[in-house]
Amino acid sequence: QVQLVESGGGLVQPGGSLRLSCVASGSITSIYVMGWFRQVPGKQRELVATIDSSTNTNYADAVKGRFTISRGNAKNTVFLQMNSLKPEDTTVYYCYAVLRGDYVKNYWGQGTQVTVSS
Repeated sequence: QVQLVESGGGLVQPGGSLRLSCVASGSITSIYVMGWFRQVPGKQRELVATIDSSTNTNYADAVKGRFTISRGNAKNTVFLQMNSLKPEDTTVYYCYAVLRGDYVKNYWGQGTQVTVSS
C-alpha cells in the first residue's frame, strides 16, 4: 500500500514561515516527480511546486521567490519551505507524487491545513 504522509501545516502570521514535509512509503520502485498542490474550497486544485528526479523544479507564479521545494536525502521525501506567507496562501496543501509501485500512478496525500492570519 503506497501512501503519502504530510506534516508541518499550521497557523502563522502574515510574513511568517512554515515548512511542509511529505514522505512516500510502501512498495515503491521509482519516484519520478514529487510536489505540492493546494485547493481553496470551491475552486480547482492548483499546482504549487514540483521537483523531478533530476531536481528540476517548477513553481506557480504566485509563489515564486517565496516558496522552495526540495527533495530530502531520502529520495522518498519532499519539502516545501514557505516564506513570506500571505493570507491568500491559506488553504489545504496536498502532497503529490508520480511513482511506480505495481505500475506508474499519481498519488495524493491527505492534505494539511495552512492558515495565514493575524
